Amino acid sequence: MKIDKINGVNLGGWLVLEKWMAPSLFEETAADDEYYLAQDLSPAAYDARIRIHRGEFIGESDFARIAKAGFNLVRIPVPYFVFGDRPPFIGCLKELDKAFNWADAYGLGILLDLHSVPGSQNGFDNGGLSGVLKWGQDPAEFAFVLQVLEKLADRYRDHPALWGIQPLNEPVTEKMWQEMDPLGRYPARDPELAAGSKPLTLTFIRDFYLEAYRRLRKILRPETVIAFHDAFELGSWKDFFNENTLENVMLDTHQYLMFAELTGTQQELAAYLDFLDELGKEIAAVAEYVPLFTGEWCLFNSYAAGTDTKGGINPTQQAFTPQQTMTDEQRTAIYRQLWEKSLATWNIGSGHFYWTYKLNIDTVNEPAWFGWDAWDLSRCLTNGWIQ
Repeated sequence: MKIDKINGVNLGGWLVLEKWMAPSLFEETAADDEYYLAQDLSPAAYDARIRIHRGEFIGESDFARIAKAGFNLVRIPVPYFVFGDRPPFIGCLKELDKAFNWADAYGLGILLDLHSVPGSQNGFDNGGLSGVLKWGQDPAEFAFVLQVLEKLADRYRDHPALWGIQPLNEPVTEKMWQEMDPLGRYPARDPELAAGSKPLTLTFIRDFYLEAYRRLRKILRPETVIAFHDAFELGSWKDFFNENTLENVMLDTHQYLMFAELTGTQQELAAYLDFLDELGKEIAAVAEYVPLFTGEWCLFNSYAAGTDTKGGINPTQQAFTPQQTMTDEQRTAIYRQLWEKSLATWNIGSGHFYWTYKLNIDTVNEPAWFGWDAWDLSRCLTNGWIQ
């Protein structure tokens, strides 16, 4: 499938759980991630929750709506236990097979994104194990992840909906380790398990990417994209791409206004627009030596949410009391300006994937979640925030 400009959306929170995206899944447990959800529930209860969630959260009608809205790609995060070979976790090949067939039926392509690895690559909740970052220290798990990628490539290489594979989502280096403080933001439930956690090096990540590329390129069709996340260091990859002969590869960067706020951007529309202007210049510079896309972004920001979220800390982590100081019309105007400016910025490169298509949160009856609906593309469409 040839795509001139990516206009995509992520199916986050479906096959890889994040508590903030579906808090009800974690009710009556102390779990903050799927690693502990599987421990806190009985095997039968865990199985039931996962299967009901997967069956109800995303279905054929969602693919139909995504296509009708003009999007051309979906990025599907999958866990390292996708094949059901890491008990007690439940594999998800049945759901993934359906997704490929739905995508094909509605003319959509799929970017398969390996979103989590054993021991975690970032310490975030989206890595499946909060407050732990130890995957890079275990050669056996390094090898296991490469085998998962090979098996995914073998399974879907000839499917007409496969557009690309991303070997690893959001590995963290010292830079983001310092900026985000993942072990402070996502405290480990078991300090002994977290002991020895440390960020990955760019050298390690590059070596992994080269080995993943070598194995995937042998299996995949030549037209299938292999995409590498920038490890939150967008400007650090020129030598990597110039010094290695890599065919049909792209760089993925994730850019959120909450990250900009965390590093000092003022919480106001003009500052957000200035941030995007500067980011556009960086994207243009990188695009000179490798095609790149923005694999995650959204309209969410503290200004429109009416409270300082301290870089995206969510209501499952901390209580918030938003101040609704603007009208719905004013908020809509802000989101529309940010949508237009963001797309213009991402299209300096090869396009974008919105994070995310859907959330299971109640922004009406639970005031702490006010503003978080901007993460949800389906609600953005319904509310007229994007055009």
